[in-house]
Amino acid sequence: MKTSGREHLVVIGNGMAGCRAVEEILARDAARYRITIIGAEPRVNYNRIMLSPLLAGEKHFDDIVINPMGWYEDNGIDLLSGDPVEAIERDTRTVITRTGRRIGYDRLLIATGSDPFIIPVPGKDLPGVVSFRDIDDVDAMLRAAASGGDAVVIGGGLLGLEAAHGLSLRGMTVTVIHLMETLMERQLDEAAGWLLKSALEARGQMILTGADTAEIYGEGKVEGVRLKDGREIPASLVVMAVGIRPNVALARNAGIEVGRGIKVDDHMATSDPAVLAVGECVEHDGNVYGLVAPLWEMCRALADGLTARPTGYRGSITSTKLKVAGLDVFSAGDFSGGGGTEDIVLRDAARGVYKRLVLKDERIVGAVLYGDTSDGNWYFDLLKKADSIAEIRDALIFGQAFAQGDRADPSAAVAVLPDDTEICGCNGVSKGKVVASIESGAETLDAVRATCKASASCGSCTGLVETLLALTLGDDYSGERTTKTMCKCISFGHDDVRREISVQAMKSIPEIMQKLHWSTPDGCASCRPALNYYLLCAWPGEYSDDQQSRFVNERMHANIQKDGTYSVVPRMWGGLTTPQELRAIADVVEKYNAPMVKVTGGQRLDIFGIRKEDLPAVWADLGAAGMVSGHAYGKALRTVKTCVGSEWCRFGTQDSTGLGVKLERGFWGSWMPHKFKMAVSGCPRNCAEATIKDFGVVCVESGYELHVGGNGGIKVRATDLLVKVETEAEAIHYAAAFVQLYREDARYLERTAPWIERKGIDWLKAQIVDDAENRDTLAARFWHSQQYMQDDPWAERASGCARDLLHRPLAEVRPIRIMEGADA
Repeated sequence: MKTSGREHLVVIGNGMAGCRAVEEILARDAARYRITIIGAEPRVNYNRIMLSPLLAGEKHFDDIVINPMGWYEDNGIDLLSGDPVEAIERDTRTVITRTGRRIGYDRLLIATGSDPFIIPVPGKDLPGVVSFRDIDDVDAMLRAAASGGDAVVIGGGLLGLEAAHGLSLRGMTVTVIHLMETLMERQLDEAAGWLLKSALEARGQMILTGADTAEIYGEGKVEGVRLKDGREIPASLVVMAVGIRPNVALARNAGIEVGRGIKVDDHMATSDPAVLAVGECVEHDGNVYGLVAPLWEMCRALADGLTARPTGYRGSITSTKLKVAGLDVFSAGDFSGGGGTEDIVLRDAARGVYKRLVLKDERIVGAVLYGDTSDGNWYFDLLKKADSIAEIRDALIFGQAFAQGDRADPSAAVAVLPDDTEICGCNGVSKGKVVASIESGAETLDAVRATCKASASCGSCTGLVETLLALTLGDDYSGERTTKTMCKCISFGHDDVRREISVQAMKSIPEIMQKLHWSTPDGCASCRPALNYYLLCAWPGEYSDDQQSRFVNERMHANIQKDGTYSVVPRMWGGLTTPQELRAIADVVEKYNAPMVKVTGGQRLDIFGIRKEDLPAVWADLGAAGMVSGHAYGKALRTVKTCVGSEWCRFGTQDSTGLGVKLERGFWGSWMPHKFKMAVSGCPRNCAEATIKDFGVVCVESGYELHVGGNGGIKVRATDLLVKVETEAEAIHYAAAFVQLYREDARYLERTAPWIERKGIDWLKAQIVDDAENRDTLAARFWHSQQYMQDDPWAERASGCARDLLHRPLAEVRPIRIMEGADA
C-alpha cells in the first residue's frame, strides 16, 4: 500500500479524537504518512463540546469547526465524508465503506467514538424522540423548538442539563427526569448537586430526581413520558441523554479484541499490531474515558509511537471542569468519602459557592467545587502529584493565592503553577505549551488560540491565558486586557459577557457585576452603557432601560454642543416633510431663540442652541405636531436617506422614497451597538449614496440590490453586496434579519464596517442569505423586540392622534416570514 515510500494511514472517524491524532502526527513528522480520513458525517471536523452553545443559539456551526476543509487540503489529507466504514478486512488490510469503496491501509486508526445509550422503553422509536450527540440531533431539536411547547430531557448528566438549558433558551418548557437522587452524580456530591438543582429550578426548569421512566407514549408521534410511579409529563420532544457507550461494533466484527471498549496497549495498539485505536471507543487497562483530556493524552502517545518516538500511555487521572447551563462546576478524584478520609468544606450561600476537599494522610484525594472553580487546576495538580498539604492546610480551602501567601497579587498564583498544569481542559493544553506558544511569537489572545488552541473552545480559561501572556511578555505585553476586554473593571471581553448574560439568564447590571466578579462595585463609563445595551438586546420586554447607564446625549435626547447647549433633530421619514412640520420647527426656533437651523446630510433639519432647561418644552411642542426624535444622539437608527425614485425621476426604477419611509418607520427606535444609517437609491446612479451606508438599497429594473457595511466617516468603506431580491417585502425582511444579527453579534460601539471585516462577508451571507430558517428567526426576533422599543421622549407629550400616527405605519412593515408572492 505504500506510495512514494510513504505508508498509508487510514483513520476511521473524522471526529475530535481522530483528527487530533492526525494533528499530533503531523506536528512530529508531517511527511511520514499518506493520510486518508473517513467520516460518517457529511461535514468537516467540529467541536462536539460546543454542541450546547450551538443549541442555545450562542454559536453557529462555523464557530465550532476545528479543522476546516483548507486544513485537509493544506496537509494533503484525503477526506471521505458521509460514507462510513462498514467492514474491516484485516487479512487484506482493506476497509470497505457503505458505498462500496475499498481502501487499503498500512496502518489503520479506529476513532469511532461512542454512541448514545437509548433506554429500552416502549415508545423510544417514536418521531420526536432524539439523542444529543451530533449536529443532526441539534437540528432536530431546533426544528422542534421552533414550534414551542413542552420538552422532556431524560438524563440529568452534563449533556442532559445542557440540552435542557438550550431548549429553555429556545422558548420550550422543559422537564428533566433523572434516575438518581443527585444531578451529575459522577461529578458532584449531594450538596453540590442540590445547589445545581436549585439554581436550574430558579431558571424555570422542572427537575425530577429519583424518577424512573416507564414509557414514552403517543399516537404516531411523541406526546409525553410516563414514569413508573404513574406521573405523566406531556412533551412534543423527548431528548435521551442518559449516557454513552463505546462504538466497538466495527472492531468486534473484524475480530479485534473488545471488552467495554476496543482493548489497546500503552501505545494504543489493538490485538492486531497494524490496527490502533484512540478516543471514547478505547479501553485501556480496564478503563474507558469520556472526557477530552485523556483522549488528548492517548493521541500524543499514539503519535509518538507512529513517529518512532514511543513514550507510552499510562492511563489518566481525570478532572472535570465544566460550565453547566452557565454554572461553574469542578470535580476530581474520589469524593465518595470513607476509608479514613476527612473533609474540608466551605459554603457561601450568598455567593452560590460550595467547595469540598477530601483529604487522606494530609493529601488531597478528591475535590468538588461549585460556583467558584478558579482553583480547580491547582487542587488537581496537588491531587495528581500527591503533594502533602500539611503546611498550608489552614488556608487550603480559600485557594492558591491565600494558601501560598500571594494574596496581593493573584497573578503570582498562576506564575508558580508547574509547566504540566492543564490550562485548557477542552483542548488539553498545559501551561508549558501556552508559554511556549507565546515565546514563539503568539503575543495576543487570538494568536494563542490560533497556535495552541488554549481558550479556543468554551473560553472559561481565557483569564488564565491572558495572565500567562502578561507574565511571559512582561513590559512587552501589548496591554491586551485594556484593548480586548470590556474595560478595566473586568477581564472578560464583550463576547464573553454577552454569552454569560444569555447562558446565566442575567437580567440586571448588578447581577452581572456580582456573578462575573466586577473589580469595581458600580462599573465605569465604559462598561455600564455596554451592559445596558446588551441587556436591552437580550431581554426585550423584560429588562427596563437604565437611563443612568447611558451617555449624556442619550439621557438628554439631544446632542450636547461645545458651548453647553444642545441640538435637537426631529425625524423626517425618508427625508420627507410637511408644511405642518415645518411650521412646528419654525415656531420652536423662534420661541426658544435657537441661533441656527441647518439642513443635515441625512435630509432633515437640526435646531442648534437649545438650552438644557428648555429641552422638555421643545420635546412637547414638536411632539404635539406629531414629530418624533431623529435619534441623532443615539446608538440607534439615525436616518434613511432617499432619492425621489420612480415617482418623479426619469431614471428611477423603483419607488425608493416609499421604501425608505417604510424602512425608517419600521426600524426607528431600535437600539444598536453603534449609530446606524440606511439609504435607498432609485437607480444605479446612487444619488442617495446607499453604498456607503450601514444598510443600503440600490433599486434596479429587476428589483433591489441590498448592500451592507458601508461607512462614510473618517475611514471610508464601500459596502459589500449582500443579495439581490425582487420585492420590497424581501428587502425589508433581509434588513430586519441583518439588523438583528448586527444587534446580537457585534460588540458595543462597533460599527457595521469593522464588524463585517472582523466576521467576514461570507460568514454574514451564510447566516442570512444561505440559511432561510435563520433569516426568518432573526427577523422575527427583531420585530418582537420592536414591540418593546422605548417610547419616544417627545411622544410622551404628544396627543393621542400623534401617537396613533407614530405607531400605525410600524405594523405595516412587520412581516415575520415573507411568503412567495406576498406584498410588503
